[in-house]
Amino acid sequence: MANFTTADIKALREKTGAGMMDAKKALTETNGDIEAAVDALRAKGLATAQKKSSRTAAEGLVGLAVEGTRGVAVEVNSETDFVAKNDQFQDFVRAVTETALKTGGTDVEALKAAAYPGGGTVAEKLTDMIATIGENQQIRRIKSVEVSRGVVVPYMHNAAAANLGKIGVLVALESEAEASVLEALGKQIAMHIAAAFPLALNAEGLDAEMLERERGIAREKAAESGKPAEVQAKMVEGAVGKFAKENALLSQLFVMDNKTPIADVVAKAGKEAGTGIVLKDYVRFQLGEGIEKEVSDFAAEVAAASGIPQGQPEPTN
Repeated sequence: MANFTTADIKALREKTGAGMMDAKKALTETNGDIEAAVDALRAKGLATAQKKSSRTAAEGLVGLAVEGTRGVAVEVNSETDFVAKNDQFQDFVRAVTETALKTGGTDVEALKAAAYPGGGTVAEKLTDMIATIGENQQIRRIKSVEVSRGVVVPYMHNAAAANLGKIGVLVALESEAEASVLEALGKQIAMHIAAAFPLALNAEGLDAEMLERERGIAREKAAESGKPAEVQAKMVEGAVGKFAKENALLSQLFVMDNKTPIADVVAKAGKEAGTGIVLKDYVRFQLGEGIEKEVSDFAAEVAAASGIPQGQPEPTN
C-alpha cells in the first residue's frame, strides 16, 4: 500500500496543476512526500509555477496602521469569513493593529501582553472575543517598517473597511522629497507588490534554503538535457539567477509597463524629484499565507457518521 491517500493526490494536483496519473506517480516515487513530489513534477516540467498564497485560505483580516514614518501590518485569523465581516471583529483587529503601532513591537506574544484600549490586555480581549463570538481567533503575525525621513505608504487591496482587508502592503521610502511625491510613488509600488508577490527586497534577502531548492530542481532539468557538464552548470546558475531576479522586488519588472525594473522606477522618481529616494523596506501580508484551510466535505461527514471508511490509501497497482 502506498503512503498517501486520494486527498493527497488532490492536494498535489491543486499545488501543481499536474494530471491525476502524474500526481499519483510522483507521490509513489516520493513515498507520499507532497513537497518532494512538487519538486519532482517541476523537474519533469509537469507542474505549473508553484502556487503561492493566492491558493491558500484562512479567514480573518489583515490590518494596517501608519503614523508619521512608522507603519505596521498585523494578521488576525478567524475560522470563518462570516466573523471577518463582523463589526466587532473588525474593531478588534483595528485596535490590535493600532496597539502594535504604539508599542513598536514585532513579537506576537509581546503584543498579547500589551494593554488593550478600554482595559485589560490584548490577550484578555482576545479570550473575550472568542467566548463572545464562539469561534477561535488568533493573532498570527506582525511586521513593522520605519524610515528616519520620508514616508511609509499603506495600501489595502480590495479593502473590507479602512485599512482592513485580505492583502495589505506597506512601502517604506527614505528620502527628503516632498511627501506628495513619495506617497504617489509608494502607492504605485505597493500596487505592484500586491500583484507581483516579491519574496524579498533584493536577491541577497532571498531565503538560502529556497534558492538551494531551486538549484536542485535546475540540476535535475539540466541533467536530463544530456549536455556537457560545463553547459549544465551554466544552465543551473542561469535558472537560479532568473528565479532570484523574478522574485526580488528591486529587480522585478514594474507591472505597470512590464519592462522597467522597480529599482529603475525608484531611481527615475528620485531624479525627477531632485533628490535621492531609497526603497528601504516593504511588507506584504496576504491573509492565510502558508495556512492549510480545512475544507468541509459534506459527503465525507455523512460517510463518517454512517461508518463508511473514507480516504483509504491509494493502491499502487
